[in-house]
Amino acid sequence: MTVSLAAEAPPIRREISGTLCVGNTRIALEHIVDDFKGGATPEQIVEEYESLTLADVYAVITHYLRHRDEVEDYLAERERIAAAAEARSAGRNADLAGLRARLLARQRA
Repeated sequence: MTVSLAAEAPPIRREISGTLCVGNTRIALEHIVDDFKGGATPEQIVEEYESLTLADVYAVITHYLRHRDEVEDYLAERERIAAAAEARSAGRNADLAGLRARLLARQRA
Protein backbone atom coordinates (compact mmCIF):
# COMPACT_ATOMS: atom_id res chain seq x y z
CA MET A 1 0.00 0.00 0.00
CA THR A 2 1.25 3.46 -0.92
CA VAL A 3 0.65 6.47 1.26
CA SER A 4 0.44 9.80 -0.52
CA LEU A 5 2.77 12.40 0.92
CA ALA A 6 1.91 15.15 -1.53
CA ALA A 7 1.26 18.54 0.01
CA GLU A 8 -2.27 19.85 -0.39
CA ALA A 9 -3.32 23.46 -0.48
CA PRO A 10 -5.66 24.43 2.35
CA PRO A 11 -9.35 24.45 1.36
CA ILE A 12 -9.49 28.25 1.35
CA ARG A 13 -10.56 30.39 -1.57
CA ARG A 14 -10.82 34.14 -2.06
CA GLU A 15 -14.21 35.57 -3.00
CA ILE A 16 -14.46 38.58 -5.31
CA SER A 17 -15.04 40.71 -2.20
CA GLY A 18 -11.68 39.61 -0.81
CA THR A 19 -13.22 37.41 1.86
CA LEU A 20 -11.47 34.08 2.37
CA CYS A 21 -14.02 31.26 2.50
CA VAL A 22 -13.60 27.64 3.54
CA GLY A 23 -14.13 24.70 1.21
CA ASN A 24 -17.02 25.00 -1.19
CA THR A 25 -18.99 27.12 1.28
CA ARG A 26 -19.47 30.81 1.87
CA ILE A 27 -18.31 30.44 5.47
CA ALA A 28 -15.56 32.97 6.13
CA LEU A 29 -12.18 31.91 7.45
CA GLU A 30 -12.53 34.30 10.37
CA HIS A 31 -15.51 32.35 11.74
CA ILE A 32 -13.51 29.13 11.90
CA VAL A 33 -10.43 30.80 13.40
CA ASP A 34 -12.49 32.80 15.92
CA ASP A 35 -14.33 29.67 17.05
CA PHE A 36 -11.05 27.74 17.33
CA LYS A 37 -9.39 30.55 19.30
CA GLY A 38 -12.49 30.59 21.52
CA GLY A 39 -11.88 26.95 22.42
CA ALA A 40 -14.17 25.13 20.00
CA THR A 41 -12.99 21.78 18.69
CA PRO A 42 -13.12 21.00 14.97
CA GLU A 43 -16.03 18.69 15.68
CA GLN A 44 -17.95 21.48 17.42
CA ILE A 45 -17.22 23.83 14.54
CA VAL A 46 -18.63 21.31 12.05
CA GLU A 47 -21.74 20.98 14.23
CA GLU A 48 -22.18 24.76 14.07
CA TYR A 49 -21.50 25.02 10.32
CA GLU A 50 -23.02 21.87 8.88
CA SER A 51 -21.92 22.65 5.32
CA LEU A 52 -18.26 22.23 6.33
CA THR A 53 -16.45 18.93 6.38
CA LEU A 54 -14.37 17.85 9.32
CA ALA A 55 -11.34 17.40 7.05
CA ASP A 56 -11.66 21.00 5.79
CA VAL A 57 -11.91 22.39 9.32
CA TYR A 58 -8.84 20.46 10.43
CA ALA A 59 -6.98 21.65 7.30
CA VAL A 60 -7.93 25.28 7.96
CA ILE A 61 -6.86 25.06 11.59
CA THR A 62 -3.57 23.45 10.53
CA HIS A 63 -3.03 26.27 8.04
CA TYR A 64 -3.80 28.83 10.74
CA LEU A 65 -1.34 27.25 13.17
CA ARG A 66 1.41 27.08 10.53
CA HIS A 67 0.81 30.58 9.19
CA ARG A 68 -0.52 32.35 12.25
CA ASP A 69 1.07 35.74 11.55
CA GLU A 70 -0.28 35.90 7.99
CA VAL A 71 -3.77 34.83 9.05
CA GLU A 72 -3.78 37.27 11.99
CA ASP A 73 -2.76 40.08 9.60
CA TYR A 74 -5.66 39.11 7.32
CA LEU A 75 -8.07 39.03 10.28
CA ALA A 76 -6.89 42.45 11.49
CA GLU A 77 -7.43 43.88 8.00
CA ARG A 78 -10.94 42.38 7.87
CA GLU A 79 -11.69 44.03 11.24
CA ARG A 80 -10.46 47.39 9.92
CA ILE A 81 -12.66 47.03 6.83
CA ALA A 82 -15.68 46.11 8.97
CA ALA A 83 -15.09 49.04 11.33
CA ALA A 84 -14.82 51.47 8.41
CA ALA A 85 -18.04 50.10 6.88
CA GLU A 86 -19.80 50.41 10.23
CA ALA A 87 -18.64 54.01 10.59
CA ARG A 88 -19.89 54.85 7.10
CA SER A 89 -23.20 53.17 7.88
CA ALA A 90 -23.56 55.07 11.15
CA GLY A 91 -22.94 58.33 9.29
CA ARG A 92 -25.58 57.46 6.72
CA ASN A 93 -28.05 56.52 9.44
CA ALA A 94 -27.47 59.88 11.14
CA ASP A 95 -28.03 61.65 7.81
CA LEU A 96 -31.24 59.65 7.28
CA ALA A 97 -32.47 60.47 10.79
CA GLY A 98 -31.92 64.18 10.09
CA LEU A 99 -33.67 63.91 6.76
CA ARG A 100 -36.59 62.10 8.37
CA ALA A 101 -36.90 64.80 11.04
CA ARG A 102 -36.89 67.55 8.38
CA LEU A 103 -39.51 65.74 6.29
CA LEU A 104 -41.76 65.19 9.29
CA ALA A 105 -41.39 68.87 10.26
CA ARG A 106 -42.42 69.92 6.75
CA GLN A 107 -45.34 67.52 6.80
CA ARG A 108 -46.59 69.03 10.08
CA ALA A 109 -46.19 72.59 8.78
